[in-house]
Parts: sequence; structure tokens; C-alpha cells
Amino acid sequence: MATTRTEDPRADAVRPAPHPQASGIVIALASALMFALSGPVAKSLMDSGWSPGAAVLARVGGAALVLLVPTLILMRGRWKTIRRSGTTIAIYGIVAIAGAQVGFFNAVSYLSVGVALLIEYLAPVLLVLLVWAQTRRRPGVRTIAGTVIAILGMVLVLDLTGAETVHPIGVAWALLAAVSLAAYFVLGTRISADLPPLVLAGGGLVVGTVVVAICGVIGLLPFAFSTANVTLLEHEVPWYVPLISLALISTAAAYLTGIIATARLGTRIASFVGLSEVVFAVLVSWLLLAELPSLLQLLGGLGILAGVVLVRMDTYTPPSAPHRKRQVAPT
Repeated sequence: MATTRTEDPRADAVRPAPHPQASGIVIALASALMFALSGPVAKSLMDSGWSPGAAVLARVGGAALVLLVPTLILMRGRWKTIRRSGTTIAIYGIVAIAGAQVGFFNAVSYLSVGVALLIEYLAPVLLVLLVWAQTRRRPGVRTIAGTVIAILGMVLVLDLTGAETVHPIGVAWALLAAVSLAAYFVLGTRISADLPPLVLAGGGLVVGTVVVAICGVIGLLPFAFSTANVTLLEHEVPWYVPLISLALISTAAAYLTGIIATARLGTRIASFVGLSEVVFAVLVSWLLLAELPSLLQLLGGLGILAGVVLVRMDTYTPPSAPHRKRQVAPT
């Protein structure tokens, strides 16, 4: 027999229904896995003669082409909504897509990939600090503990050993990537109810492609392409095989599912679940490149998961003043 439940109307801003949360976490993990696949695939292209800038352009531009037709179909009859959300789509494409890609690939030209990735994934910490500054309220003890444990776990997963040369320009580019990643999570919750996630992803990828192309034209991202065969899983395949995989799976599908997950989970939880991309990257390298994770990396993965659980268990007290603006989850 169905039951009737009476709650404070602000309760939805504190804790969404359990089913969207559970499905959101599953979708977020799938998105992280697809993003993690981009590393080995992109590396195979670069080993065959592609420059990082060319790989980024092909990745973002190919994904934009994949989503172009379904995006145009969904935009039919929604042109007023698109005009109202034009700024959000433009910022998403410039910052969350182009900014993250350009920032990270420039960072790795000065830093090791591990250091650049570690700095980029400080995004959840930036989000916590941003909310702290905006609300003037200290985050809960579990959120602070979860932040610290997750970051320490990520250090173990990346297994940063030996002396690292840290170039200030590289750090600046990596911080740009971190800010862009934080914007990716924030913008995922700012979409209106009548703006489909596919339109945000498709429109953002088109904008991102234009921005990356401009960066190439002005020399910020040198372009070098190649049609030589690519080695994947110890087998030679045509260059377009990894390219299609990179654009279709690791970009189009990854961004789309990421937007859906962030809309269901909120920026804080989605950003911490997104840390699993680092764990997936280690596992993918193990499966595809026969690189067995070390004990420290496995312990780091457990640390990341523990941090996510602590953040998820924390509570949030909304401001006392009532407001009707739709909130998917606390940020």
C-alpha cells in the first residue's frame, strides 16, 4: 500500500531521492571509466606522430561531429531555451572542455603526467574552498576529512616517486586545468530543466572545438597529424580506429554521462566520484599495457573511495531563508 510522506519543502535541496543518487553514482563511475580510457588511446596516437594539440582537436572535434545530429534534433522547438542558455553552453565549451584539455596538455609539456594530473584533480578541493568562501560556513568535519583522505589516496595511486622537476609555467597550466574541471562539475548542475544534457554536451563540444582550433592557429597548441598505423594491444590498426574510440567513447559519451551524473548528484559528490578516473586509469594501464598496480596504488584507491564515502555521509544545512530555485544537490 502506498504511503504519503510530508517533509520540509527544502529537504530536496539537502538530500535527493535515493534512486537518482544511486543511478547517478553508477553513471558517474561509467563516465570516469570512459574518460580514463582516453590516456592509452591518445598515447598510441602520439607515439605514431600526432602532437598533443592535434590529438585534442581530433578528440573534441570528432565528438562534436558525433553529437551534432542528435543535438540539432533535440534543439527543434527549443530555440528560445537555447538562446537563454547560450551563455552556459559557451562557458561550458570554453572553460570545462577547451580549458581542461588545453590546460592539461600544456601542463604535461612542462611537468610529468603524474604531477599534472595530481594538480588537475585538486578540483574537488577548489570546490570545497569555493563553497566555504561563498557561504562563510566551514564544511562539515566529514567533508574536510574526506577531502584530505581522497587527495592523499590520489597521491598514492599516482605513485609519485623520485625527484620531480616542478616548472612554474607547468603548474600554472595544470591549475587552469583544475579550475576548468571544477567548472565542469559546477556547470553540470546549472542547466535548466528544459535544457537536455545532450544539448549542453553537443553545444559545448562545438564551442570547445572552435577554441582549440584557434589555439592551434595562434600557435598555443602546435598541430602535427599522421596517417601511420597505430599500435594498440600489441597489434597495428589504422589511425582512425583509436581516433573514433577517442571521440565517440572517451569524449562524446564521457561528457554526456558526466553531465547527467552531475545533475543527479550535485557538484560536491560528483567531483569526488570523478576521482575514480585516476583509479580506472591505473586499472586500464594494467589491462592494456600490462602494468600491474603496486600495493601503494591499491591502498590509494581505497583511500579515494573512503574519501567519497565520508563526503557522501556528511550533512548540509541550507540557509534559513526559503527560496524556490531548483537545486539538485548541495554544492
